[in-house]
Amino acid sequence: MKRFGVILLGMSLFGAVGCDDSTTPSNLPIVFTANLTPAAEVPPISNAENTGQGAAQITFNVVRDGTGAISSGTVTFHFQLSGFPSSTTVVGAHIHSAPAGVNGPVIVNTGIVASAPVTISNGVATFTASNISVPPATIQNIVNNPAGFYFNVHSPTNPGGFARGQLVRSL
Repeated sequence: MKRFGVILLGMSLFGAVGCDDSTTPSNLPIVFTANLTPAAEVPPISNAENTGQGAAQITFNVVRDGTGAISSGTVTFHFQLSGFPSSTTVVGAHIHSAPAGVNGPVIVNTGIVASAPVTISNGVATFTASNISVPPATIQNIVNNPAGFYFNVHSPTNPGGFARGQLVRSL
């Protein structure tokens, strides 16, 4: 649990830098975080996978054109889970389009699939995926309204997701 707290503290300090889109746009990364909980799923998780928590950091690396519009981009996902049963297997992790309390469609996939799952060992799992191409319009929509998007992780026991968090812009 201490390790999870350190990660959350580090992510919150990193997020304290902030960003203001009213300044001249740049090609600097755009960073979002999400605190992942079973209670945030719709409906909330009530089986054995309701015991954990997690955190995700989602970094968009963008290229802007001469007008400042995002012309291309990739994403790097990093998430950590803790406190879930050791039998939990992550078979999917994605960004979905929907506000809190509503389920929505997958719009950006991490690449985790049932045939290549992430296994929780000793109650902890970490995962990183980099250089995933994302359409510029999708990135811009997330930048414009991060609360309208969420990240969650899926398991065979909870195929709709077992931990979820709305995106919050950090940088």
